[in-house]
Amino acid sequence: MTLPIPSLRTLLFRLHWALGLTAGLVLALMGLTGALMSYEEALTAFANRDRLEVTPGARTALSPATLAARIDAQAGGRIANVLTLSDDPRASVHVRFARDPETRARPPAAYADPYDGTLLGPVRLEGAFTTVRDLHRWLLLPGGSKGWGRTITGACTLALLAFLGTGLYLRWPRIHRWRIWLKPALSRPGRPRWWSLHAVVGTWLLPVYLVIALSGLTWSYPSFKDGATRLLAGAPDAGKPARPAGSKAAGRPVDAGADGGAAVDRAWADFRARTGDAAGTAVLTLPGADTKAIRIRWLPKGVDAPSARNEERYDPLTGALLASERATDAPLGRRLLDNILEVHRGRFFGDLVALLFCLAALAMPGFAATGLTLYVLRRRAGARRRAAEPEAPAVAVRAVSP
Repeated sequence: MTLPIPSLRTLLFRLHWALGLTAGLVLALMGLTGALMSYEEALTAFANRDRLEVTPGARTALSPATLAARIDAQAGGRIANVLTLSDDPRASVHVRFARDPETRARPPAAYADPYDGTLLGPVRLEGAFTTVRDLHRWLLLPGGSKGWGRTITGACTLALLAFLGTGLYLRWPRIHRWRIWLKPALSRPGRPRWWSLHAVVGTWLLPVYLVIALSGLTWSYPSFKDGATRLLAGAPDAGKPARPAGSKAAGRPVDAGADGGAAVDRAWADFRARTGDAAGTAVLTLPGADTKAIRIRWLPKGVDAPSARNEERYDPLTGALLASERATDAPLGRRLLDNILEVHRGRFFGDLVALLFCLAALAMPGFAATGLTLYVLRRRAGARRRAAEPEAPAVAVRAVSP
């Protein structure tokens, strides 16, 4: 007996619900954690509002090298690695410490007074968001970024692309009208209502999920990231400004002692002289074992958009300028790659789009719930149909005597 070959639509339908019963549950969890991380900065600022401001009075802010030295003296062996400085005289300094050379763990961040270097306390909620981030990226499974968790979340991200493709095919109408595509038929009873809600909202959010999936794959698969880099920016380092001729290479370990501190201050003085009053928030990365150049990433005053971020790099021994990058000079492809996390969160495109991305992430559990509801209702309907079908009459066979 030859079994009938299922149609393409049947195969895609089965693939869609099979992925929904497996990868859909993981994507629902990733959506919830992703939505929470979308406003990590705002939630962290609210929880640390008493440590974000200081009283400047008549005091003068310390130079970065002196500030880092005073922080190190209070940090119990921790070494200040990144200082976030602001043009606001009332703003405290956000301090990140270098990773432990043995465990590679990064100590908790803290706030400091920019005028005397006094540590104001650790960053509240940092540990909680670290756990949320690890849950989002690799499900808190052993091995972290090198374990099975990353493999599972990467496969589920591929499944999201499969959801988008199969879902679009399955709901492709014979008659194309905007009401069919964009308006859910909530008045229809039972399973058609759930299907309409599932399909129409999926159509609304399809572009958002496409951006989320494609940007997320750059962390899951290095080969995909290399391909995206070549597509958007050509060669891996295309679009990066060349280092000025005669500058020293920044590819060796640096002794951040007295000379290193002087180089940091010279680099900071040059940065302030070159940018003047244009710079607002500046993230200063100090030289060390993990950072082989003095790097200053900064936003113009009054601008919070990550896509407007500029960067200066200085020699860690002399403080001489190595490279200067302006967001306005970089092509769009390079800006997308340099801000891939903000693209993933939607912040690259502005606050309203970031809110849309957050809502789309929150909707992922809704798709899992409506998809599961449709699956259960379909199974129940199939069971009722089979129960209502009349049984085939038994065929009586009478023996015939020879």
